[in-house]
Amino acid sequence: MTSTDNLINIDSELCTGCRRCAEVCPVNAIEGEQGTPQIIDAERCVLCGQCVQICSVYASAFDENLTPREIKLKERRMLKSVREPLFAAYNVGHAQQVKEALAFSELYKIVQCAPAVRVSLAEEFGFPYGTLTPGKMAASLRRLGFDRVYDTNFGADLTIMEEGSELIKRVSEGKNLPMFTSCCPAWVKYVEQEYPELLHHLSSCKSPAQMSGVIFKTYGAKIDAIDPAKILSASIMPCTCKQFECDREEMADSGYKDVDVVLTTRELAQLIKERGIDFANLPDEEFDLPLGNYSGAGAIFGTSGGVMEAALRTGYELITKKPVPSIELNFVRGGEDIRTAVVQVGELELRVAVVSGLKNVAKVLEDVKAGRCQFHFIEVMTCPGGCINGGGQPKFLLPEYREEANRSRKASIYKHDSNLKIRKSHENPDIKKLYEEFLGEPLGHQSHHLLHTKYVSRKALN
Repeated sequence: MTSTDNLINIDSELCTGCRRCAEVCPVNAIEGEQGTPQIIDAERCVLCGQCVQICSVYASAFDENLTPREIKLKERRMLKSVREPLFAAYNVGHAQQVKEALAFSELYKIVQCAPAVRVSLAEEFGFPYGTLTPGKMAASLRRLGFDRVYDTNFGADLTIMEEGSELIKRVSEGKNLPMFTSCCPAWVKYVEQEYPELLHHLSSCKSPAQMSGVIFKTYGAKIDAIDPAKILSASIMPCTCKQFECDREEMADSGYKDVDVVLTTRELAQLIKERGIDFANLPDEEFDLPLGNYSGAGAIFGTSGGVMEAALRTGYELITKKPVPSIELNFVRGGEDIRTAVVQVGELELRVAVVSGLKNVAKVLEDVKAGRCQFHFIEVMTCPGGCINGGGQPKFLLPEYREEANRSRKASIYKHDSNLKIRKSHENPDIKKLYEEFLGEPLGHQSHHLLHTKYVSRKALN
């Protein structure tokens, strides 16, 4: 067995060396000959989990020579109740840790849910691909024992306030352009490893999950009159790199670890099943307020192009002081490639790009290094299609199922956006209240301290 010191591993006892994982790895971190067990280069791996998603080799119940299933479950930190096949490529889990914490009455337990989870979780319970179930998700989390069910979409709206203001400042000063998004932890890790000389081009904004985490343990703790030292902050993510992100030493500006533990979509489904919760028949419930309120712009963060579109909806109005001509900005809604556009924002011709899939970003970065890049703002998502195709999402054994699921998830996210009354981050009333009561203003002293971060060169570390 490969050591579980790494979040992403390949079980040498199960791996047949088909190298499908190596084909999808965006950073060539998987090494080995055809037909022999593969090895992951931990220093190069960005923990995106695409290898976990594509792996179709699993332990046979009839092979008596394999390490017993109960031992493998323990090594992978999975619940004993899990009945699904154990695949060769896997991510180390944290469901057991969360289960134990939920039983500890001294903790005040807060959870947040990423936008891509609500369009995929129901698939684990027999629903059609892309079924939108935020209400059932909120209800199931309360039945698991969480005291507050908040939403990462709130953090997405907050990210747009900070990131949009940061972009406007950089463009007006003509400094550190292009500015890259910083929502995706695997993308950030990649830049730290391969292009540390370009780190100043990353937005200094924390991801929506980490912004949410720090707000939960500061502003949220004050609202609920709770000692932040007693808060367990968990997040439900479609991503296998988010645990790496929340473990970064920079993510503790609340005075504590801002997000304590991350569960993938699959792990949440496993917890719900173990508890015997009838997900399909749960009544819809709302997220807790004020930190569960979100706009349509926050919801579309889950798909490629969503961050860009959300930023443009708000940035346009912050700059021009006029309503954006069209809410649906279809020209930045990305596929699995690079999309570019020129957006007229008042007198400014804003040049933007959306990069879907980390394999497509190297040329862009080389252009930045060579001074050939003319873009102002670039969104990058490691997983093709964005977070809806994250490494922690439900698995598929056939590629055509994945394609169908991602199309449905993407359509569901945009439909959710179009059905919401508030569709721009700066119009979220609870975001406005947060600034009035606690943060002051975007890029202000308090905002900078809590919501922004620094990056490190991992070339030096490695």
